[in-house]
Amino acid sequence: MKDQCPCGSKEQYETCCQKFINGSAIPGTAEQMMRSRYSAYTRQEIDYIEKTTHPESLKQFDKESTTKWAKDSQWLGLEIISSKEGQENDDVGEIEFKANYIENKVTRTHHEFSIFKKHEGSWYFHTGDKAPQKPVVNTGAKIGRNDPCPCGSGKKYKKCCAKK
Repeated sequence: MKDQCPCGSKEQYETCCQKFINGSAIPGTAEQMMRSRYSAYTRQEIDYIEKTTHPESLKQFDKESTTKWAKDSQWLGLEIISSKEGQENDDVGEIEFKANYIENKVTRTHHEFSIFKKHEGSWYFHTGDKAPQKPVVNTGAKIGRNDPCPCGSGKKYKKCCAKK
């Protein structure tokens, strides 16, 4: 039975990311590189993650913690949110993505903006920044000072919870 590729392309693994991870082909776009790196995480192919990190960024690469994260996670899926440049004729590409996974029985999302750069004609992961958290915005109706307190005490809001 053939595996579907973990990168979310809906292709078979052997015709999608496996050829990049095993070295028989080179990703032609930044998105292919991104997807192949995600697949490598799901299959704990940490040597590929290291090999596809840009030489300028290798000093920040922590193989031990990367290995631990890959092994301790159950990978649920990759969602490419946006892609800017990163085509075969470009030298730089930007990709925003979300990788969903379970770690320590908690479902998590790794949301990142990644920069990919070409080096000697091949795509490499250069840097990644976690996406900023959006502020929580209360969209419910505002409570007026003279409205009944939402705590259910029967008092006016100004005489109850507004004082706290």
